[in-house]
This record gives sequence, C-alpha cells and structure tokens, in this order.
Amino acid sequence: MNIRLYNPDSIEENSTNLLSKEHTHYVVNVMRLKRGSNINFFNSEGEWKSEIVFLDKDRVEVKIIEKIKQPKGLSNIELAICLVKKNPMEIILQKATELGVRKITPIISERTEVKELNYDRANKIVIEATEQSNQLSPPKIFEVTKLKDFLDNLDGTSKLLFADVNSTKNLNAETLKQGNPISVLIGPEGDFSPSERDSILGNSNVTSFTISRNILRSDTAVISAISLVNFIKNSY
Repeated sequence: MNIRLYNPDSIEENSTNLLSKEHTHYVVNVMRLKRGSNINFFNSEGEWKSEIVFLDKDRVEVKIIEKIKQPKGLSNIELAICLVKKNPMEIILQKATELGVRKITPIISERTEVKELNYDRANKIVIEATEQSNQLSPPKIFEVTKLKDFLDNLDGTSKLLFADVNSTKNLNAETLKQGNPISVLIGPEGDFSPSERDSILGNSNVTSFTISRNILRSDTAVISAISLVNFIKNSY
C-alpha cells in the first residue's frame, strides 16, 4: 500500500525526521506500520520516499531516501462556491480537490443560509483528498467573502465561468484556450437573486453556461461544472 502524507515543510534526501503527533498516531494506531515500512511525503516541491527507522507508540522517525516525483504546473482552475450546510460543503471541498482545483473561495450571497466555515476541518479535508488523489498541492482556501466583494476584487485577467441555471449556452473550448486563470462560480441552493445575477452578468470577463437541464444541488453542480471544464481543457 502506497501511504502518502502531506508535509508542508522543506524535505531533504538522507535527512532523518521526527513525525508530528498527528502523523505518529496515524502511522502507529491507524495503519499499524512497522519499522522498515515505507511512507511517501509530499508538498508543492515534490514527493519523497522514506523508511521508518524508529517506531514507538508515541515516537516515529523516518529517513528520507529519495525524491520520486517532481512538481508539475499547477491547475489554473479556481472554485467560488456559495456556502452550504456542513455535509454537502465537505463533499464540495473533497471533490473539488480531487478534480484539481487550486483555490477555493467560500462566498456569502443574499440567499446563503450558512455564514461561516470551519477552516481547520476544511483544510484537513483538502489535505486528505490531496493525499488520496496523488496530487502534490492542496488547494488554498480563502476567507469567506461577500459576493459583491468577490466580484469587485476579481483579477482582470481571470475568466469567470458562471454555472447559471437560467443559461442555455454550452461551454466551449474557445472560452478556455487563453490559458488565463479560470474561476468557476456556483450559486447557493436557492440560486442568486435577480440583482445578484445582474451584477455577475455585468462583469466583462464572465461567461455563463449550463451544466444540466435539471436543478442540481450545490455539491452535484460543483462536480459537474469542474468535470466539464477539465474535459474541455484536456480535449485541446
């Protein structure tokens, strides 16, 4: 079994490192590894193979053997998602990470019922999803922001893709070919208000598109929209 653990600190070959309390618990009590077992550690600089050289119930040391993966170019896809309740929000964080999103911005709109995000829990979810999906960099989760502030602070070079339940337009390759950062905007369960839709559609860099003839839950919409963007980007 290939066990991957995220380590944001600098990693060097032939160094010996003491595992964190959390990683020690995982290695000893969850995975029940033994001395001599291998663990891969990764971060944005790459991935390294290590071997457990000392193991006790509350102390684990590993020796970094070799670098086995170099970093690749980061995805240019970002997700702007109106906050939803705990369970669907956790699904959104997990699936968006698996699909390669590099940034996640939680948004409050007029019809957003949830106003806060548990950042400790959110970061734990995206790190675990990064470990599972064989990636190197967990997405960065930004502070919760109001829709108006998000729109006002958009980078002028970014393409805003609005998954609009009222749109009949299909997303096409020409929209994505420029290589600029792409921000996929998903609304709340009750959709954006008419005035909010006007503000979104009034943005000069916005492209509205449809992902389904049906009304989708936010977590389903996120998976559908990002999968569609990935499919189109990988087709050219």
